Amino acid sequence: MGHHGRDARATFFPMSESAQGRVSVLIPARNEEANIERAVRSVEAQDGVREIIVADDQSADRTPLILEALKAEIPKLRTIMIESLPEGWMGKANALAHAARAASGEWLLLTDADTEHRPDSLRALLERAENESIDLLSLSPGQRVSKWWEKAVIPLAYVNLARRYRFEKVSDPKSTEAAANGQYILIRREVYERAGGHEAVRGEILDDVALARRVKAGGGRILFLPGAAWAETRMYGTFREMREGWTKNLYALYGGKLTGVLGALLDMLLVDWLPGIALAFFLAWLLLSLETGEQVSERAVIGAAICFLVVAFEQWSYWQAVKRLGYARGTAKYLFLGTPIFAWLLLAAARAHFQDRVRWKGRDYSRQALTKGAE
Repeated sequence: MGHHGRDARATFFPMSESAQGRVSVLIPARNEEANIERAVRSVEAQDGVREIIVADDQSADRTPLILEALKAEIPKLRTIMIESLPEGWMGKANALAHAARAASGEWLLLTDADTEHRPDSLRALLERAENESIDLLSLSPGQRVSKWWEKAVIPLAYVNLARRYRFEKVSDPKSTEAAANGQYILIRREVYERAGGHEAVRGEILDDVALARRVKAGGGRILFLPGAAWAETRMYGTFREMREGWTKNLYALYGGKLTGVLGALLDMLLVDWLPGIALAFFLAWLLLSLETGEQVSERAVIGAAICFLVVAFEQWSYWQAVKRLGYARGTAKYLFLGTPIFAWLLLAAARAHFQDRVRWKGRDYSRQALTKGAE
């Protein structure tokens, strides 16, 4: 997975005084009491922030109380209370649309409540966007993974997505391929409005990817980067949240077609599972031969050697991929545990699509209703 232009970990650039206070940070928040303070403080510390607008999407936890306390010490922080969800809208798109209408910056930074921004990241990325005439800059942030199921699934999911949405292809103005990660989107205000903003993608499950496609189709330049050096996210606190999150997104991420999901499953079967299963078979054959005193089969030795090399190469390739995305080396050892779980999530996403029901953040969405409402 390549980089566009300079290395993604390039040295930070100094920002001119005229660039100060030009960015409106927009954060949608629904029941984010565990994350919202960390996210707000991390963007408040950035150079170039004009205002921080949090759209509280009918939170039922302590999120509103935490925001009120933060406003007392962070003058740039404003909150918008979302009263209802209109028909045909996804909740996040609705919250961001409200926040964007209230924003006054010439740049918008769309980010999630569970995303923490590293010091000086905005200064570096805004300078880079302007130096390279970029209209939309998006990161795939580093992902904090602490529990075994996070280590097994999250890196694997992002490695697969990085292969499907290649950074260098998305960033190539000659390519029609477009993508973005809603955890970090830095976009020129005029470009956002010209693309129709979130009004134009209100019923999209993947509003970030849909927005990026509209920007690129309109002639805008996109820069998409692996972003562990600049931002980090803890996506899910529980296995159930992870299941709901990927069930909501995966079918659309694989093209919104059953063939895309089946192709991914076949790829995992042939590349990730069969070599390991075959290796176990040949090793069992060899051990059985030694146990019974029979002559060791040359075919078993050759088969075991070939399968071992294939498995070792796959493990090495996966380790390289997760390292490039900013994960610790140790997460690579969870590959063979993660593949069956990821396959199950793919199947769950396909099932949800054909049942026309997606559940996320306590809301049930019908794809049919979203499509109808967005017409």
